[in-house]
Amino acid sequence: MIVVVAGAAGSGKTTLGRELARALRLPLLDLDTITNPLLDGLGALTDPDGAEPLHWNDAKLRPTMRPARYAALRAVLADQRDSGVGAVLVAPFTAELRGGAEWDALVEAAGVVPKVVWLHADAATLAARRAERGAERDTHIVDPSTDTPPAIEHLSIEAALSTSQQLAAVQRALGLGRTIEASAPIFDQVFAAGLFDLDGTLIDSTPAVNRSWAQLAREYGLEGDLLAAGHGQPAAQVLAAIFPPEQVAQALARIIEIEADEVADVIALPGAAEALAALGDDAKAIVTSGTRLIAGNRIAAAGLVRPEVVVTFDDVTKGKPDPEPFLLGRTRLGMESQPCLVFEDAPAGLAAARAAGCWTVGIAGTHEAHELDADLVIDGLFQLRLEPVAEGGFRLVPASLG
Repeated sequence: MIVVVAGAAGSGKTTLGRELARALRLPLLDLDTITNPLLDGLGALTDPDGAEPLHWNDAKLRPTMRPARYAALRAVLADQRDSGVGAVLVAPFTAELRGGAEWDALVEAAGVVPKVVWLHADAATLAARRAERGAERDTHIVDPSTDTPPAIEHLSIEAALSTSQQLAAVQRALGLGRTIEASAPIFDQVFAAGLFDLDGTLIDSTPAVNRSWAQLAREYGLEGDLLAAGHGQPAAQVLAAIFPPEQVAQALARIIEIEADEVADVIALPGAAEALAALGDDAKAIVTSGTRLIAGNRIAAAGLVRPEVVVTFDDVTKGKPDPEPFLLGRTRLGMESQPCLVFEDAPAGLAAARAAGCWTVGIAGTHEAHELDADLVIDGLFQLRLEPVAEGGFRLVPASLG
């Protein structure tokens, strides 16, 4: 497997590339690591126009330096190809992502069409990150438009996400995940119904959620990540811990308005549609901390078929980690006393599910696996099949087993 991690300087591609290489157990080929030590060792270079000596990344030298640097990267990649080993490549790949001759040369060196991960960020974020690291080469960078995505097929990842969230998104897109122990007790159980959290479980709304809460923070003059300790909990509970009591209702109305409109890049996660389709409407429910409006808009934006039973924050008096949402879901399905299985990505949701007497599957990505106290931890629903059984209900089967 050849995976390309691309993006502008300051987008975090090196950090993600290292973690991805570690997770996939592949060599890391970083353009800067391969070429910069030699170029830095050369010192100042001659100006073609005879003026002051230039840094190797100066625009005047770029017509010579860029092709040479990428030729070195492709040569190392070709060695990996010939040895039968894949790699994770890290570079801006600005020209390559447009397609054409540069892309063709990269594909030839790889021997296969690489999987491309593109990290994108707004200009202000990139400028702030570069200023923080203070690398001399950054002063000579010429950026492509941050609004122009690659022309070739790619996975788009927001630079603002945490590295663990980025890694989880890439692994899901590649159909990769942790090894599942097929002998785990949960695989011996038969469940009457499945209750699914929405955000981070069935859909990827993290970029939209982060943008929404960042906008709220700007409007109220606040700094930091407002959701840092509150993911999986109702917005009202998160806001009550941040705002003075007299401002909570106003802030809640505003965040609902923002999040309801912010659905442009909300997508279904791999395996979500299949998991929902495996169960009848009498055996499945979505149980979310979001409001009825937000949940409805996101389900529609992701292209999922909405189950008949959807429990939202508007339906309960206490949200997760209180068990009320899942207890209500069981009641609406008529499954109060039958074994039910909850799929959740947040510690608060898992605590609520356990308190409601349910078995639990934790989905890593929004949170690290070690933070999820569940009967089974997976990287996504694509790793499981929900298999009907003759006597009624369903059981879990690791997808790798058929």
